[in-house]
Amino acid sequence: MTDHSIPSTIDDVTAPWVNEVTGFEVETLTAEQIGVGIGVSSALYRLSLHGPNCPQTVVAKLPALAEEAVFTSIMLRMYLREVNFFHELAEQSPIRVPVAYHAAVDDDSAFVVLMEDLGSLRLVDQLAGMSLPDAETAVDRLADWHATWWGHGDALAERGLVVSLADPIYPAILPTVFAEGWEKVTAELDVQPEILAIGPRFPEAIAGLLGNLASGVNTMTHGDFRADNILFDAHADVALLDFQLIGSGSGAYDLAYFVTQSLDVEVASQKERALFDRWIEGLQRAGVPEADLDTAWQHYRTAALFCLAYPIVASRGMDLADPRQRHLIECMNSRFARAIDQLDLADLL
Repeated sequence: MTDHSIPSTIDDVTAPWVNEVTGFEVETLTAEQIGVGIGVSSALYRLSLHGPNCPQTVVAKLPALAEEAVFTSIMLRMYLREVNFFHELAEQSPIRVPVAYHAAVDDDSAFVVLMEDLGSLRLVDQLAGMSLPDAETAVDRLADWHATWWGHGDALAERGLVVSLADPIYPAILPTVFAEGWEKVTAELDVQPEILAIGPRFPEAIAGLLGNLASGVNTMTHGDFRADNILFDAHADVALLDFQLIGSGSGAYDLAYFVTQSLDVEVASQKERALFDRWIEGLQRAGVPEADLDTAWQHYRTAALFCLAYPIVASRGMDLADPRQRHLIECMNSRFARAIDQLDLADLL
């Protein structure tokens, strides 16, 4: 281990280590990798614990197994952001989040979160798409999230807890990793003509798009608000996962990513504007001034265009010969192509 509190690999996650960092009394444990083909920047493991004073299971989160994904995650401070969230922000969340029993990161690539296992909750398969009732609930809770930190996003970025969408790290890193992903995706997949028309122009637009998304009254964005990170309990309420991309910017960023990437094309086509209006109404009920929302639809379209970065950059750390991972990128691309057409996104370039 590089640090006694941070395992280098899952083999370092032992019963004595768990006891040391949590205060549990674990005698033995077994680890099983989970979430393969869902997460990209990290590797997830369910630990089955046996002992007189411990939960039956917990989830361990470590750096991704693919070097490309680890590189991007380090450069974009993704591991640091998640540790910051659990240490400084989780208690303020209006949405249920996992209890973190231990979270640590160092200046190198070492990172770990040991957290509550929410595997008993209902997970929606992003490939299948979220139903409209679930989507409406998710949008309601997203509005609560944004209202909680409304107007405070920049202060959180100044404290180093989140990264502003206008941070220079994005235009410094994303054009290069996007180009690498673009080469891989266009070589290995059949890419829609709408995307092929935008992709070559996308890297030079990144700085402007993100600067626009941080130009208004900013909140804390989740950054990866999609079906695979949203769980539902028995009362149809929401629990939220994955805080590696928390940022400061327009809340419309999260909403656009969710609607364009987590809903079936037909549902998104028919209900996109209604879900946007529902989010606006939720913010206003929570006290967000109407004047703060004048640019929300413009930001929504801008964010929808920026969402091309997600499948393309993520593909660098994915095995596109794996059916689940290949289908995920194909699905994200097809949904993005719908957004290009219906939201006239090419005009923004």
